[in-house]
Amino acid sequence: MMATVAAGGPDAAARRREPRAHATRRTSFYANLRPQLYRLIESETVDPVRNPYAPGAGQRPPELAGRDRELQQFEVVLERVARDRPERSMIITGLRGVGKTVLLNAFRSMAIQRLWGTGKIEARPDQSIRRPVASALHMAVRELAPRHRAPDRIEGFLGVLKAFAQAGEEPSGGRAKARAHRWQPGIDVPASRGRADSGDLEIDLTELFVDAASVATDVGAGIALFVDEMQDIPADDVSALCAACHELSQTGGPLIVVGAGLPHLPAVLSASKSYSERLFRYARIDRLDRDSADVALLAPAEREEVTFTKDALDALYGAADGYPYFVQAYAKVVWDVAPDTPITVDDIKVAAPEAESELAVGFFGSRYERATPAERDYMRAMAMLGEEGDAPVATSSVADELGRKPSSLSPARDGLIKKGLIYSAERGLVAFTVPHFGKFLRAQPA
Repeated sequence: MMATVAAGGPDAAARRREPRAHATRRTSFYANLRPQLYRLIESETVDPVRNPYAPGAGQRPPELAGRDRELQQFEVVLERVARDRPERSMIITGLRGVGKTVLLNAFRSMAIQRLWGTGKIEARPDQSIRRPVASALHMAVRELAPRHRAPDRIEGFLGVLKAFAQAGEEPSGGRAKARAHRWQPGIDVPASRGRADSGDLEIDLTELFVDAASVATDVGAGIALFVDEMQDIPADDVSALCAACHELSQTGGPLIVVGAGLPHLPAVLSASKSYSERLFRYARIDRLDRDSADVALLAPAEREEVTFTKDALDALYGAADGYPYFVQAYAKVVWDVAPDTPITVDDIKVAAPEAESELAVGFFGSRYERATPAERDYMRAMAMLGEEGDAPVATSSVADELGRKPSSLSPARDGLIKKGLIYSAERGLVAFTVPHFGKFLRAQPA
């Protein structure tokens, strides 16, 4: 009896068994529900769990179609550098949504496969590239360090790198200065003196690139620095970057800069250094042609045993207009609403409004919301003038449309350029950086 009382009695034993029984019932409930859920999914859609399409910022699509020429060009660059042949750095340009970042990441993967050291930065307006470049080159040299036979050489370069990172002008104000002094690039060696630490970015960046290229030469490899949103680099820093690349092109060091930016990036580089058009290999990417767009749709679908009718492909190409981001965005929604394979033109008609709604919020709307009222008026005027498509429009015509003097619209125009919503296609002309943005604006209430 004492044992029964100590154990809590029969009622306690029953209570201890209840949770386990409850858990068993709950597990059994979900186990029985799962097949019903899968049957429901399969009955209403082409299984959304297996949807292969990937509309995202810089996210690699399941099939990188239509970019073979650019991939081959970069393969040639890598091969020539590996053989000590003179070669230019590379610049990719295009509108937003055409896959510049995706291609930049593909290039980086190609360099990594060749055991190169790589680093990547994303430029930002009004921010010096000194510290981002220091972090990127630190990453690149760390990738090469295990193969280097002289640890002292690596430590010597890291000392120069640390000095370079800390050599920029300190912000004014005591608290800002304290933050500047506390900032460390994560390098556990003393900063060197007398190399890449003058405070003049052009001198320092040139010396840093030469030293980094020397380390790469020691291990028989190269270094690739990838720069996204390159048009946002401050003007003085662009000049310094071009000067450093120019020095490398003359010495033949195995370090290349691969940049990506909006269509006016070549003009930005040319304005900084007159020789920049001969310094870089330029590749302009645009919408996909019909065959490439079809491959981007069909290849990932057929791996999941799904296909499209010809009419469906026609309708999708008409809706997406060949722009890679739009291709992925429409295809993802179409897949989720299609009842069966093959996906038909009727499925496209059902899915199109939902896809357009998602684009209006996530792709167009988020950019529109960043603009001030004056900037929105400027963009709406551009949209009304460009009803035939995304062709550049004259700034004087925008002023006429708004009934204003061109000089009074300069703040709005400059603000839109700084925010990356429009770009100066050439002197006196402006255009949207986002495909179909004019069409979106014309659909908005005034």
